[in-house]
Amino acid sequence: METPASPPHQNEPNRPNDEARGPRLREIPIRLMVPNLITALAICAGLTGIRLAFEGRYELAVVMVLAAAFLDGIDGRIARLLKATSKFGVQMDSLADIINFGVAPALVSYAFLLDNARSPGWIAALLYAIAAGLRLARFNVMADREVKAPWQSEFFVGVPAPMGAMLVLLPVYLGFLGVEPTPFFVYGSVAYTVLIGYLLVSRLPVWSGKSSRIRRDLMLPILLGVVLYVALLMSYTWQVLSVTVIAYLCVLPFSARAWQRRYGTITIEDDGTSV
Repeated sequence: METPASPPHQNEPNRPNDEARGPRLREIPIRLMVPNLITALAICAGLTGIRLAFEGRYELAVVMVLAAAFLDGIDGRIARLLKATSKFGVQMDSLADIINFGVAPALVSYAFLLDNARSPGWIAALLYAIAAGLRLARFNVMADREVKAPWQSEFFVGVPAPMGAMLVLLPVYLGFLGVEPTPFFVYGSVAYTVLIGYLLVSRLPVWSGKSSRIRRDLMLPILLGVVLYVALLMSYTWQVLSVTVIAYLCVLPFSARAWQRRYGTITIEDDGTSV
């Protein structure tokens, strides 16, 4: 009688067991890495801005913070354009946002100006950074809603965090333009920083412009206007940024007025969140 044949590889103890090797690493397209790479560069820019501020290189520090905010603002759009969105990218982007829109501008502003107010200046920087974190958390909760309210395509709840980073640096822009750090200016900047933090977490309706449309005949003039704005920004950086921030703040009451005419309230009462 013949002995049954042994199973293949039974007598080969040195051969690795396929089941013990764990899951095999799969290859991914390079395009999936591009948004995460942009997010990583944004974090590097934000943290470098903080370092430059504490080294006294304030103008370059502000440029790095604004560059970080720009990169952090486009990574999601590029991910959708390349069809490279992922849960990992969403979580990484959320962690980058709190650095670039909250911590970095607060610390740069503190190092340049708010430090002159001592403890009140530090408290103002803390309040702004925490407000930015709360604003981002509320945005993430609203973005995860399965059914979104129709007004979400037209209005933000409170000032968006990327714009908040640009707004809170207004005293720094004015300092670059030669405004002396008098006690009035310093403590006024402390109050202004707290105000911007409040605007971030408020329920103020802020026009988003997402659903806006323009007439075809206005497209070329608008493109020329954008080119002119960028050219002025490159030549008169701090003047243009200061005017931009002041103009944005002046538009907020009109945004609230437009909401009131449509929905009858000054603030957004139902944003789908618990805060």
